[in-house]
Amino acid sequence: MKMGLFVGLVTLDFIYLAEHLPGSNQKIVAADATIAAGGPATNAAVAFAYWDNSATLIGVVGCHPMTQLIRSDLAECGVNLVDWDGNRPEPPSVSSIIVTQTTGERAVVSVNATQVQIEGNRFSPHILQDIDIVLIDGHQMAIGREIAKAARSRNIPVAIDGGSWKPGFDTVLPYTNYAICSANFQPPGCANREEVFAYLQSFDIPHIAITRGERSILFYTEGERGEIEVPQIEAIDTLGAGDIFHGAFCYFILSQSFADALESSARVASRSCQFFGTRKWRIY
Repeated sequence: MKMGLFVGLVTLDFIYLAEHLPGSNQKIVAADATIAAGGPATNAAVAFAYWDNSATLIGVVGCHPMTQLIRSDLAECGVNLVDWDGNRPEPPSVSSIIVTQTTGERAVVSVNATQVQIEGNRFSPHILQDIDIVLIDGHQMAIGREIAKAARSRNIPVAIDGGSWKPGFDTVLPYTNYAICSANFQPPGCANREEVFAYLQSFDIPHIAITRGERSILFYTEGERGEIEVPQIEAIDTLGAGDIFHGAFCYFILSQSFADALESSARVASRSCQFFGTRKWRIY
C-alpha cells in the first residue's frame, strides 16, 4: 500500500446531466443528478485510493451541516480528510455543474478556496510521515508551498496539478518533480506550449507533461521530448477527468516510468469519461 498526500480544494459538487445548457430565464429538467465531494486534489485523492492506497486530503471543510455530505462521500471512497478549519461555521465551497448529454462537456459555476486559505505557518513535519508522494493543486498555495519544500528536502516526490495558472505557483515549482498541466495552464508571459515548457524547465523540473483532452499528451522527461496518444472514446461526462488523471498518475509513477505512468493514467481518465459523475467509474 502506498501513501499519498493531496493538498488543495474541497468542494461540494451538485452535478446535473441535461440535454443542453439552459438559456436566459429558462428552466430545464435534468436527465440525472448526483452529489459528491469535488475539487482537483479531492478527486485525485479518490482516484489514488481506488487501488487500496492510503490517501490523505488536506483542505478546509468546516462544520456547516452541508459538510456531512462531503465527509461521508470521502469516507466511502477511503479518503482520510484533514480539515484545517473544522470549526468554520460557513457553508463549504460549492460547485454547480451541468454536463451536456450529447457531448459530455461540462459547464461549472463554483466558489473556490480564496476565502478559506490555510496559512503556511501551520505546517508541521509530521504531515509527511510515511508519505510516498505529494500532489498540490494550487488552491491552497501557502500551505502547499511549505509542504512541497519539506517534501523535497525528504526526497518525497511532488506533483502539481496545473489545470490553470494560479498566483503563487512559481513558489511551488522549485520543489516540483512532476508538473502535469493542462492546455489551459498559461504562466505569465507564456503564449504557447513551447513557452510553457521553457518556463517550467527554467525551474529545473525534470518531468513535465501537457494534457490536451482527447488529443495526445506532450511530455518532457530529463531532456527528452515525447508524445503519447490517448484512448479515443465516446465521452458521456468529462467532469473530473483531469483530476482522476492526476490521482492515477500519483499511483502509477511510484512503479512505472514517466511515459508509462502518463499512458496508464490516460487510460483511467478515459474510462472515467464513460460514466456520469466522478464516482461511477470506480464501481463498474
